[in-house]
Amino acid sequence: MHLELTSLIVRDYDEAITFFVDALGFDLVEDSPAVTTHSGQPKRWVVVRPPGAGSGILLARAEGDEQTAAIGRQFAGRVGFFLRVDNFDVHYARMRAAGVEFLEEPRDEPYGTVVVFTDVSGNKWDLLGRRPGTGTLGT
Repeated sequence: MHLELTSLIVRDYDEAITFFVDALGFDLVEDSPAVTTHSGQPKRWVVVRPPGAGSGILLARAEGDEQTAAIGRQFAGRVGFFLRVDNFDVHYARMRAAGVEFLEEPRDEPYGTVVVFTDVSGNKWDLLGRRPGTGTLGT
């Protein structure tokens, strides 16, 4: 058993794809037309995931007032995603150069180097380095 996808509500498919692929380095796994929304708008099935990962994110364009209000607030202001990387300094520098908004400076914690950033919609993420002393990305 594994968690295959989680949904992330976004304003615009293409803006979100650009962020996840170009700024974070994710792979675009699928971008296919899907059935129309309840209001008759065209819908796409858009999936991104970190390279080599089994789990991905379904980018779901907001429809209606309730979903639009949830953009960037899906976790009520808390960090909702945790992206662990093998070389923190390289990923951090690449993401900064790509314009990712970091909310603080990196800090060392017992669970690894960490820094909070926001995605294209305003949701908070942790960028996490390796666990100290393990040499692995373990969770």
